[in-house]
Amino acid sequence: MARRSARQTALAALRLWRKEKRFADSILSGFLAKANLAASDRAFALELFYGVLRNLTLLDFWIDCLRASHIEDSVREVVRLGLYQIFVLETPEHAAVHETVAIASQKQRGIINALLRAGIRQRNELLERANTQPLFVRTSHPQFLVERWQQRFGAEHTQELCRWNNRPAPVYGRINGIKIDPETFVQLYPDSGPLPANPDFLKFSTLPTAGLACGHCYIQDPSTAIASYLLDPKPEERILDACAAPGGKTAHIAQLMQNRGAIIACDRDRERLEILKHNVRRLGATIVRAVRHDWSRNHTPEEILSIAPFDRVLLDAPCTNTGVMRRRIDVRWRLRPEDFSRMSNEQLLISRAVIRLLKPGGVLVYSTCSLEREENEQLVRRLVAELPSLALETERDSFPFRDGLDGAFAARLIRRT
Repeated sequence: MARRSARQTALAALRLWRKEKRFADSILSGFLAKANLAASDRAFALELFYGVLRNLTLLDFWIDCLRASHIEDSVREVVRLGLYQIFVLETPEHAAVHETVAIASQKQRGIINALLRAGIRQRNELLERANTQPLFVRTSHPQFLVERWQQRFGAEHTQELCRWNNRPAPVYGRINGIKIDPETFVQLYPDSGPLPANPDFLKFSTLPTAGLACGHCYIQDPSTAIASYLLDPKPEERILDACAAPGGKTAHIAQLMQNRGAIIACDRDRERLEILKHNVRRLGATIVRAVRHDWSRNHTPEEILSIAPFDRVLLDAPCTNTGVMRRRIDVRWRLRPEDFSRMSNEQLLISRAVIRLLKPGGVLVYSTCSLEREENEQLVRRLVAELPSLALETERDSFPFRDGLDGAFAARLIRRT
């Protein structure tokens, strides 16, 4: 079988994503593992796949301007790829049309060629028409989500947030203090730039593959450290990381504990727990014990009970991920208006379960990567109202339009003695 090109790889991944609605990252990584593409073609396939997903509504708006009658999904997907190259990437027009038409089936090539060439002829008009459309069309976000953010953050911040979500995410990493100090790391990996506000983190201009492989660093946005710092774990303590996979915060907690004490790291997903085990092993976090557990079940494993009560508990709760949509490209197309209340009920259920394992005087940090009040401040208020033994000490958050980092929330609560 002939080897797929970058365009063919992106198209196949987009079609599987539409059909199966699996996570985009998982789908594309599977195709790239089999495609055997050169580095430049691999990067082009990534750009096409994620670029189309980021711009779905806008691309479909242009397609509907070009053709009022129904278009089959299999044709629409190819035209999206072509228009993305022409309008967004500004690929030379001949290459964009010729190479894109070539990946379609023989019977579809005529209509795809006609639509792409019409797009080129009407380029200025189409761009002008797009600029007059509502924000959710121009930035390809669900309308209900944009309207929700406009009520919460105002028009200007919502526009900044939508634009933020559509830009490629920079690569940040955390220096793993268990294995290396920041000064030595910067000497060994000079393509990294320290962040003055957070010395544990850096911004990478090129990926330090050797440093990642040997556990000198871990790819992680600085906003994730809010929860770890609020937890403030100490050496020799017993810590529960209740929803730990893939293990970035777990390993950071171990570093803050000087790798002394005990951390129980839980997750309900077997595959994600294996990833956590691999990560903490590579990072040298030897005090971590991984335990598979679903907190919605009443029975708590003996592996957890034998360590309890815990000095501190981190609950990095499952959430809608609205603070990290720039990194999780297809999250916006999975969300439904009812998800916010559904997730908050699940978060409350998990919170009740883990609080029972916290010792009197102990610290609970509840965190999410969501921007939504139902999952953050309102959830914490519900928790404190339901459990008077809990006292809210402080809250911290991160907003992309304010802090230039991923969205995050964390609250530190104390269980009264």
